[in-house]
Amino acid sequence: MTLTIATRGSALALWQAEEVKRRLQACHPDHEVVISVVKTTGDRVQDRPLEALSATGVFTKEVDAVVSAGDADVAVHSLKDQVTTLPESIHLGMVLERGFVEDALVAPGDQTVASLPEGARVATGSLRRRAQLRRARRDLEVVQIRGNVDTRLAKLDAGDADALILARAGLTRLGLDQRISEVIHPDVMLPAVSQGIVGVTCRADDARTRDLLRAADDAVTHACALAERAWLRTLGGGCNVSAAAHATVDGERLRLRARVLEPDGVACLDGEESGDVAQAEQLGVALAERLIAQGAHGLMRGETS
Repeated sequence: MTLTIATRGSALALWQAEEVKRRLQACHPDHEVVISVVKTTGDRVQDRPLEALSATGVFTKEVDAVVSAGDADVAVHSLKDQVTTLPESIHLGMVLERGFVEDALVAPGDQTVASLPEGARVATGSLRRRAQLRRARRDLEVVQIRGNVDTRLAKLDAGDADALILARAGLTRLGLDQRISEVIHPDVMLPAVSQGIVGVTCRADDARTRDLLRAADDAVTHACALAERAWLRTLGGGCNVSAAAHATVDGERLRLRARVLEPDGVACLDGEESGDVAQAEQLGVALAERLIAQGAHGLMRGETS
């Protein structure tokens, strides 16, 4: 019995695929698990910001297409890159235990967001990070950057920016903790929806594979992902908008925090919802609807007075 994993070819994507492979083989030792690499539009197009690309899910849809076509059994994703409304043919069947959720500053020495020199150039490809960074330090210059982790670090080292913001989980998974000068507290920079979560999709009509994934799923992380993704789906935002959310579980209770910002970070809305973990998606929907009623859509479009 063989399971084929489709994945992007970056170092981080391959780390994720190998972790999924180990998890599946531990749960299903009678199965051979193999990895197949897919080149995506998001990987090929590096000369434009993410928001300038017309398609959503630029790092995920082509990998899922390989699964839909029957050329692989499952696809592995950084779940924060995955669209919140999946095609009917694709099912989110499994997640790994969540890694670190925070964003991290990469800068020379022990610099922090607060201690960066006035006017320092900070690189990020994320609207969410840009808005929250501008909210924390309006004097900083935020510059656009694209590429995988190694490419971004090389650009920083070449002097393209004075500092760089990346996901802590990605740096840690690649053994690059030593590059982190500050782990940014979520109160300052709330993480992206599903940040730190590795997700595994399969064909919706593939009952055998769905059962295999279900047996290897991390239920707590899955509940957090459902709440956060339902929040973003209801809000109507893609994976690269000036919005953030983070869910945590304590026993049978789930707590969801969320933030919507103007693109320049001047104004923001914060909200929180908590309830039974079994109602994860409903909690996400309820919080999104409350923030929408408070003007979240206009805020993201920069239409506040």
